Amino acid sequence: MRLSELEGKEMINLYDGGRLGTIGESDLIIDPECGEIESIIIPRRSNFFNLWSERQEMVVPWSTVKKIGGEVIIVDLDQTYSIYKNYT
Repeated sequence: MRLSELEGKEMINLYDGGRLGTIGESDLIIDPECGEIESIIIPRRSNFFNLWSERQEMVVPWSTVKKIGGEVIIVDLDQTYSIYKNYT
């Protein structure tokens, strides 16, 4: 699968059915030695109230990806991954 084929797919959490974000809006962490994807960084969706707050992100380990479909990517994250972390 090419990276361009992941773009635009919505990421859904199997644990709670929540929508995590779209791959086109995210970054990938790639292992430079073997070229494999280690994790996906998804930015928090912005709204009017958090425009001036710190940017936040969720790091989704590639090992949690269960299925890649035509329009969605299913991941299995428990509540320990449900909190966004601040970054600069």
